Amino acid sequence: MKIATAAYPLDVLSSWAQFEDKIADWVARAAASGADLLVFPEYGAMELATLSGLDVAGNLEASLFAVSDRLDAADALHVRLAAEHGVHIVAASGPAATATRPVNRARLITPTGGIGVQDKQIMTRFERDIWGVRGGGPLQVFDTAIGRIGILICYDSEFPLLGRALAECDVIAVPSVTEALAGYWRVRTGAMARALEQQCVTAMSSVVGAAPWSEAVDTSTGAGGIFGPPDTGFPSTGVLNAGTINTPGWTYADVDLGAIARVRADGVVLNRAHWEEQAGRDGTAPNVPLG
Repeated sequence: MKIATAAYPLDVLSSWAQFEDKIADWVARAAASGADLLVFPEYGAMELATLSGLDVAGNLEASLFAVSDRLDAADALHVRLAAEHGVHIVAASGPAATATRPVNRARLITPTGGIGVQDKQIMTRFERDIWGVRGGGPLQVFDTAIGRIGILICYDSEFPLLGRALAECDVIAVPSVTEALAGYWRVRTGAMARALEQQCVTAMSSVVGAAPWSEAVDTSTGAGGIFGPPDTGFPSTGVLNAGTINTPGWTYADVDLGAIARVRADGVVLNRAHWEEQAGRDGTAPNVPLG
């Protein structure tokens, strides 16, 4: 398959039609380049809050629900575009209201109209302490016509056991938004580590640029990237392709599912198969006095 990962700038939207045109253009350009799987970033849906006015978009609490109220319509748009272009789309995540507090929710949409929902598991300090966004439903492996796909939203990619829960995936999408370059590299390092450990491909997308109307996503630094294990059938760096920092657009890479199967069966190393050899270790080395 061919994967496209977005470096996606947020806009102030004057109408729903403007949003439709924007997403349709992004999807059409990726599809025209032969992409089968399109990955939009974490909190890319926050621009929907501007449709309720900048006073709402600039209010942390109000913006949560302004976006949540429009996610169903956004999904309907993505369903139509996925069918029109014959592509799978990880739609930009956004806050989704629940019976308690909102969660950070991404959706995987198939050309046949299927919608798989994946909530972020572990909240950043800003999400949990200031914004009040909470962890949602469990991780899932989506069995699709183009392979088994999982989603680790941003910070989730930095936790090995979450990656291990998706060990059956061929591709793990990593939608992200990071304020600083250090944040981008934390998520990229996590994405590359998960590709190494589970001998799979990870596809990272990012929000880029300024959105001064939102306290939550006011400054974003990032790039798209597709990574694999630095082993047989993959680049020695593990980098299939990486975009230029803060340059909007798609980053593409061709991925051979057969190469994933081969490296898992007969790689130079077998990280995924040897994972269980850690069993029984609590992760803490003993303190050994040497005098």
